Amino acid sequence: MIKKKIYWILMLTAICILAVTGCKKEKTADFHIYYTDSEGVSLVEKGIKPKGKTQKEQINEILDKIQKNTDDIDYRSPFVKGVKVKKWSVKDGKLIVDFNRNYQKLSATEEIMLRAAVVQSVGQISGVDAVLFTIDGESLQDMNGQVVGYMQPSDFVKNTGASLHSYQKETFLLYYGNKQGDRLVKEKVSIRYNSSISREKVLVEQLIKGPSSDNETAVIPAETKVLSVSVKDHTCYVNLDKGFLDTTNVMNPELPVYAIVNSIIEGSSIGRVQILIDGKTNVNYMGKISLEKPLSRNLNIVEGE
Repeated sequence: MIKKKIYWILMLTAICILAVTGCKKEKTADFHIYYTDSEGVSLVEKGIKPKGKTQKEQINEILDKIQKNTDDIDYRSPFVKGVKVKKWSVKDGKLIVDFNRNYQKLSATEEIMLRAAVVQSVGQISGVDAVLFTIDGESLQDMNGQVVGYMQPSDFVKNTGASLHSYQKETFLLYYGNKQGDRLVKEKVSIRYNSSISREKVLVEQLIKGPSSDNETAVIPAETKVLSVSVKDHTCYVNLDKGFLDTTNVMNPELPVYAIVNSIIEGSSIGRVQILIDGKTNVNYMGKISLEKPLSRNLNIVEGE
């Protein structure tokens, strides 16, 4: 397995910086290819009208274009130091992009820019919901041996002039299980997190991590992996792996589901939460809760409500 030789914090800091100058949007463009500026520290977007009509044609076209420099000095390919796409495959909305081993030569900033540029560019294609990077077929890992996992355009912040290392601190109201494991209880948690990571993803990861107090219990299996989190039209889409379905320590099937739903909706403009398992919604959690449609907040199972 491939271990990246940069700090964990930089591995999470995949931030998309759209430059104020050189950002030439074309009204007739159907897609935007994301390049870096001349200094390689910010992203700029260039509108195109893809020739391809099918998903395969469009993926090939965008990956081909983004690997090549243009005639315009304001747009530079994020593919530097001999990095190339060897192959790609897509299944169930998940695009796997396999790079050659030159990927390991990238500096922290170069890798951040490459990730953001590729994911933002191919993420516009219909049917591409998440992107995974591999190197010679091996899963990309951070310095701690953890698989980096799937990425979405919503994981990157379009923040003009923002720092690559920008952090913010916020107090969240999260829902965990009570000691008996039959109802939810609230806990205020102060979290310092990278501003390139969406608020909703931070919440879900904190729920998996579990409470800091002995008065509450974690209701989501610690092995659960967050594949992606995105927000559209006031609905938050939380895509988890099958680890979420481990019900070994679950007494009340409503608790894991509504711990996520209530925590995300609390204090935000989001009205509903759609939970997906490996990108699928045709799941009947513990045979009692259908995940087929987005769910609204449920305070009936909250202690003290």
